[in-house]
Amino acid sequence: MRRKFTLTLLACLGMSTLPALAADNIEGLVRACYGCHGTNGVSVGHSMPSIGGLSEAYLKNIMMEWKSGARASSNMTRLIKGYTDDEIAGMAAYLSKLPWVPQVQTASAEVMKKGKEASDSCETCHGATGGQPDDDKTPKLNGQWAKYMELELMKYRDDGFQMTHKKMMKNARKIDAGNVSTVAEFYGAQSK
Repeated sequence: MRRKFTLTLLACLGMSTLPALAADNIEGLVRACYGCHGTNGVSVGHSMPSIGGLSEAYLKNIMMEWKSGARASSNMTRLIKGYTDDEIAGMAAYLSKLPWVPQVQTASAEVMKKGKEASDSCETCHGATGGQPDDDKTPKLNGQWAKYMELELMKYRDDGFQMTHKKMMKNARKIDAGNVSTVAEFYGAQSK
């Protein structure tokens, strides 16, 4: 009887550490992202996005698109294919719980005015300042690096580039080519 109790106790203790081990494993996987996306997903590279604090649904969706090849990215497609779907879901959940830290960039009053006018088609989904997405599959733009956003907008405008979000493609093409960087700078300068 005593041996049965001891074995049961050991089994229960072993099972109680599984979630902690799994969480540690996910944290370790996420740390690999910090090499490019910055500590806690707060990027310091102007052409690399911040990812900490973006929604779980958005992060999981975009990573699964890279994994399946539905969305093009030479680096991310290659990197993400090594993860299981459960690991991707865990990384998305982990990153979404981190705080969103806008990397607010300066922009002139003229850029802010022109950017506000040129970003009308963006406001419905991302909010007036890019910080109030209308659903959990839409990323925050406020304080995201302007150079990164400009590059992404150019991809959405290019028929030859493999992007999946049809509405985003349509709206990016509504922005006059001369205003793409202005819209990106407008959102990059937003703190909220």
